[in-house]
Amino acid sequence: TEPSMIGYVTLGTNDLERAAAFYDDLLAIVGAGRFMETDTFIAWAVAPDKPALSVTTPYDGNAATVGNGVMIALAVESPDQVGALHAKALELGGADEGAPGPRGDSGFYAAYFRDLDGHKLNAFCMTGN
Repeated sequence: TEPSMIGYVTLGTNDLERAAAFYDDLLAIVGAGRFMETDTFIAWAVAPDKPALSVTTPYDGNAATVGNGVMIALAVESPDQVGALHAKALELGGADEGAPGPRGDSGFYAAYFRDLDGHKLNAFCMTGN
């Protein structure tokens, strides 16, 4: 496979079980499932050789906090998947940070939301416009 600049991203959580349920349901929309798991860490990907998203309780034992200015972008195949991920995140208790729609005139189509721990994510695709 082609190398990818991003191997995985990790988000901290203070409630692994709650975060796991959120991401199990959310990432199922794009065909991602758990592929690595310990008692403090879970990672999801569409395939083991593709970039992954993981959640963990902080190794140092301190509380997980949200990084201001940090955002994880989930690449999807279509505007419909952008909308589906955004809607599912809100259904699961996430917060709206920007409804699905085009951003600028470059063909970038995205929606923004926060997970249950307050981490900012987006789902996006390029529409070719």
